Amino acid sequence: MTEDFYCEEVLSGRTAVQKVWETDNVLAYHHTRPFYPVHIVTIPKRHISSLLTLEHSENDLLIELMDVVKEVASQVQAEHGACRVLTNLGKYQDSKHLHFHVFYGEPLR
Repeated sequence: MTEDFYCEEVLSGRTAVQKVWETDNVLAYHHTRPFYPVHIVTIPKRHISSLLTLEHSENDLLIELMDVVKEVASQVQAEHGACRVLTNLGKYQDSKHLHFHVFYGEPLR
């Protein structure tokens, strides 16, 4: 995997994705290699390394990102009765681009 799969593959269009929700600044799509039966990734459309690198000047983007995460989570919960929302930091973060996972179900592997 590259250092930033989301910029290099998804946002560049090199890897096709099934969109769930999209705004001018945020994209939510079904994970390309899901770990759960329902696994949606939500990303800002511009590069931000992680939750910890967000600047105060980016608060509007964070609010928009959280609004999309909330919409996606609401849809998953309505369909399945529950969901989880997760972001990773440091060595747990495979791709160094801020992203949130919205998922439901037991791990597939």
